[in-house]
Amino acid sequence: MSKEPDNQNESTIPTLSEESNTLGDIRINHSVVASIVRLAALEVAGVAAVGGGFVDGIAEIFSKKSDERGVRVEEDEGGDYRIEIRVVLRFGVELAAVAGEMQQRIAKQVEKMTSKSVARVNVIIDGVRTDDEKANEDDWDSNTHNTD
Repeated sequence: MSKEPDNQNESTIPTLSEESNTLGDIRINHSVVASIVRLAALEVAGVAAVGGGFVDGIAEIFSKKSDERGVRVEEDEGGDYRIEIRVVLRFGVELAAVAGEMQQRIAKQVEKMTSKSVARVNVIIDGVRTDDEKANEDDWDSNTHNTD
């Protein structure tokens, strides 16, 4: 009974180089991937906010993980990322085109930075917002914190 090296398992471990594989595993926390997803989405023209829905706003109050707000990252059986992102887009943009660009940008950035494949990027559009609505929200937020 000959013992052959198990190269199949080595190919599924995300490594930066061959040398790092002999030193140990490299694992990336899902909260780091969620941060990458949020930043990549906000780079797309037409995106007003990530995780801007009411439920996400309430969750943010009770959560310490504000970077994960509006983003869910999971791995499938093969180790590929499955990503779900909830966004608010700017009024007047073509929703499907902006969502499609987000999917491409997010997948490219996550694959580039983590060296792991992205199986799915599901974009959920929770609403649209005008620039005036954002300004009003900022005014309301600053007024509620006044203690005069």
